[in-house]
Amino acid sequence: KKMGKTEDYNYFFNRSKAYKKYYDPSVGFVRAKLSDTEWRTPFDPFKSIHEKGDFSEGNAWQYTWLVPQDVEGLIAMLGGEKPFTKKLDTLFKITGDMGAEASSDITGLIGQYAHGNEPSHHITYLYNFVGQPWKTAEKVRYIVDNLYSDKHDGLCGNEDVGQMSAWYIWSAMGMYSVNPFNGIYVFGSPSMDESTLNLADGKSFTVKALNNNTKNIYIQKATLNGKPYTQSYILHSDIMKGGELIFTMGDKPSKTWGVAAKDRPYSVK
Repeated sequence: KKMGKTEDYNYFFNRSKAYKKYYDPSVGFVRAKLSDTEWRTPFDPFKSIHEKGDFSEGNAWQYTWLVPQDVEGLIAMLGGEKPFTKKLDTLFKITGDMGAEASSDITGLIGQYAHGNEPSHHITYLYNFVGQPWKTAEKVRYIVDNLYSDKHDGLCGNEDVGQMSAWYIWSAMGMYSVNPFNGIYVFGSPSMDESTLNLADGKSFTVKALNNNTKNIYIQKATLNGKPYTQSYILHSDIMKGGELIFTMGDKPSKTWGVAAKDRPYSVK
């Protein structure tokens, strides 16, 4: 758009909203279509048929959330913040039969959340978009502590060009890029007490987690370069300036930090 290529901009912008065409409100999931007016039947949100089904290495429970470019649109499509949150909570609890032909890549299951396959990797961080960062903290810390190890089988799924490890490194630092395009890292729960990114021109960015242990998984407050920081995300541009981000951790969710609408991450401004 900034280059004056309006036609290209409109084409890709419209494509970014195309997920809405595959959402069926009568079932509450995205699903396959035979035409603009006809859904493929029968439909089972748990069903997965490897290399022959409607979803690649997944099912409707997992792919309905794959809208990192427009989380606000996804929230609205699912009925608003309360229905969105309820469905997201259910994702991590519900179980069902994926069928005899389900992909072997659907691994690392927590309910129907599949950490062993990359299309799920942003989902735990979606709670921040509705002002409930403590739920992100709970899910992220559980995954870091239970689905990774330093043994020969220390990954719960296919590494796929390093993404399983990349999720771990960023999440252990306390953040993750839900949408790589918009330059925002969403906060979760740092498992490392201190980590440093060595940047260009001799700069560095350090993340510290005070009072951090296996019980104190919730961010209570934060400071950026010594100043109070209430947002549940940070910009890539701020990281690249160098500095110090300090989290103070606690064993109970903070119902104020990162909750206000102004402090939540966003897809596009």
